[in-house]
Order: sequence, then C-alpha cells, then structure tokens
Amino acid sequence: MARDSCLARVTAGVAVGGAIGGAVGAVYGTYEAVRYKVPGLMKIRYIGQTTLGSAAIFGLFLGAGSLIHCGKSY
Repeated sequence: MARDSCLARVTAGVAVGGAIGGAVGAVYGTYEAVRYKVPGLMKIRYIGQTTLGSAAIFGLFLGAGSLIHCGKSY
C-alpha cells in the first residue's frame, strides 16, 4: 500500500470521526444544557464546548484506528 493512500485513509478517518463526534456532541450537549437548566447564552457556549470536545476525541480515535489498520496487509 502506498504512503499517500495511507495518509488519505487516516485523513478520511479523522474527518468522518470529527463529523460523527460533532453530531453526537451537539445532541448530547443540548440535552445536558436543558437538563441542568444552564442559563441564557451560556447554553450556546456549553453546547459548543461539548460539540468540539466530542468531535476532537472521536476524530482522534478514528484517525488512530485508521492508522493502525493501514499498516496491516491481508
């Protein structure tokens, strides 16, 4: 497998992980902000922090998994 192909797979893994993690983080952040009755505009900050944190973590893990999988040959 070529090096460029591996880099493309890892990049795609990070992008897909970030998108999925961001979507899940937005839903979870909204739920938590309503549940704990976060006041006013702090809800937007709370939802944003949850969204970005979830996107970063899930993107990191999916990118690492793609990198590990890229080294295997079947």
